[in-house]
Amino acid sequence: MTDYNYQLYSSRNFGPLGETLKMLAAYGYKGVEGYGGLYADKDKTDELMRLLGDTGLSMPTGHFGFTQVRDDSGRVLDIVKQTGMEAVVVPAIPADERVKDAAGWAAFGRELAEAGKPYWDAGLTFGWHNHAFEFADIEGAEKPLDLILAADDRLALEMDVAWVAVSGEDPETWIAKYGDRIVAAHVKDIAPPGSAPDEDGWADVGHGTLNWPSLMQALKTRTNARWFVMEHDNPADDDRFARLSIEAGKSL
Repeated sequence: MTDYNYQLYSSRNFGPLGETLKMLAAYGYKGVEGYGGLYADKDKTDELMRLLGDTGLSMPTGHFGFTQVRDDSGRVLDIVKQTGMEAVVVPAIPADERVKDAAGWAAFGRELAEAGKPYWDAGLTFGWHNHAFEFADIEGAEKPLDLILAADDRLALEMDVAWVAVSGEDPETWIAKYGDRIVAAHVKDIAPPGSAPDEDGWADVGHGTLNWPSLMQALKTRTNARWFVMEHDNPADDDRFARLSIEAGKSL
């Protein structure tokens, strides 16, 4: 069976972190993926590590804002050392900072690569997590994601498969294109059109519209993915999401 991790952002609106981690361990998750609020200061990181130790969960990957990885690499590396992370991932940039043309995206890719140097020097994986905006039409044949990743072959990709689909692109086409750069995947699902408005149109994995058996086969055979991370951006019930998703994942 595939081992699954869980993006803790999915449970940001629910119970105490310790209870969330106990729930995840009980359902069979092997690890979690962090996000900025969990390690905002040393006390929070200390508490996080204590709770992970209590449940036996690992945290091999974590999300960090672009400004932090660029301007405060010392602090990020401290967090990485304390948590045992292997991969530092930039999850997005704010909408008002997103450029609109090819030159701007190429420049951002170079900035991202420059920011990655301290992490590569430390032997870590460093890269980008996509949303849908990286697949917008711009001048020329390339998409923003192409221009970002072209900046440096060491830039890794955590592919959020559902966001690729939301953009209108075929995820399997992009899996084939960047399989050697994909080190992790967000495993999430999309509700049928017009449904789940209270959950922003997302679904529990295996209960939505994506063909996850085919997608998982492609990820396992055509990429370098080491981590498969369950995520739901806005579940009404994180216990339900965590349980149903890993149940579906066991058959993938």
